[in-house]
Amino acid sequence: MTSVSTSTRQENQGFRTLLGRFPFLPALFILVVLLVLNGIFEPNSLSFRSLTGLVRTYMALMLLAVAQTYVVYAAEIDLSVGAIASLVNVTIIVLMQNWGGGGLSVLAALGVGVLVGLACGLVNGFVVAALRLQAIVATFATSIFFTGLALVILPVAGMPAPTVFWRTYGGTFFGIPFVFYAAVALAFLLYLFARTRLATQLLAVGDGQQAAFQSGLPVTTIRIGGYVLCGVFAALAAFCITGDTASGDPLVGAKMTLFSVAAVVLGGSALSGGFGTVAGSVIAALIIGLINSLVFFAGTPSHWQNFVQGLAILAALMVGVLVSRRGRA
Repeated sequence: MTSVSTSTRQENQGFRTLLGRFPFLPALFILVVLLVLNGIFEPNSLSFRSLTGLVRTYMALMLLAVAQTYVVYAAEIDLSVGAIASLVNVTIIVLMQNWGGGGLSVLAALGVGVLVGLACGLVNGFVVAALRLQAIVATFATSIFFTGLALVILPVAGMPAPTVFWRTYGGTFFGIPFVFYAAVALAFLLYLFARTRLATQLLAVGDGQQAAFQSGLPVTTIRIGGYVLCGVFAALAAFCITGDTASGDPLVGAKMTLFSVAAVVLGGSALSGGFGTVAGSVIAALIIGLINSLVFFAGTPSHWQNFVQGLAILAALMVGVLVSRRGRA
């Protein structure tokens, strides 16, 4: 009896150690299950073309989930990521059109888009970290402000993106879809950033602001840095939205904010801060995409689809969170 009990404790300890190193494992398991289920209901969904379409459509949500993860690292939240994406989307569309829609004008507009995202992040960081307003309330207010700016820039959805832009995003190079180059570049960027001092400091602040302050860390600056990163990645998400929809829409990111929060939680990050990975958030964004596909392939009536999607995402969240919580207990 004693040996059985010891063996069980060792297995539990091993399980916790594994989840501590790779907190995204529950999300990865759910991803594989959903891929299999999608393949059962629609075998063509596992084809290279379908998977390319999935990545192309949900690349924006992956980037928004990454953006949200960096503020969650420091025990913050940003309810304005969708509004930032909308603002950048309409800004670059209008600039591209006004500057002629050529290659150089597209690149210049993208540069301005990154600066807009960075500026939005600075605003959020200032009101939350410097003015010490509650993040959930402050970023909700700035989301309304950013949406208002987007509506001023482009009051009605529909201005088309230059052909060179959306054809590049949806095109192939040397037989490989552009989105896979973008995914590889994103993975490399995240790998490099994970080894920077700011990433470690964000986790340290999330683990305990008082302790981080007493150890000499510039807590306010680090929190602002998290929001700036969030704004920049939201701008990158806007580029993907623009490439996928080929048009401008001042409200296009509104529905994606809460999906980004759900992806962070499902990916194994703790909303209380100090624990998580961007890899888990990216996997969870794909899970949300696969759930949407599965609901469609299963032939769910249109008036039931939102209900079933919400239920499935809730079930995935419960499984992921319960397994992660057991691993950290």
